[in-house]
Amino acid sequence: MSVSVLLFARASDLAGTSSTELEFDENPTVAEFKLALTQQFPQLEVLSKQLLVAVNNNYVQDGDAIPDNAEVACFPPVSGG
Repeated sequence: MSVSVLLFARASDLAGTSSTELEFDENPTVAEFKLALTQQFPQLEVLSKQLLVAVNNNYVQDGDAIPDNAEVACFPPVSGG
């Protein structure tokens, strides 16, 4: 199964790209997705625990499953005023 990945802000800077594709044998959980993402882009390890993930425009938790052909957006934590 294929997952389209969009990376924003510092995640994009660290990975050196704003988008990529990840392939899985079956529907991964968000935690499994984060592990695969950091295996492809080890420099994202510093953000992996705090990374916010949205699947098809809805925020998800680590235990949620990602459906086939999903668009996954990854955002580092944001602060400011």
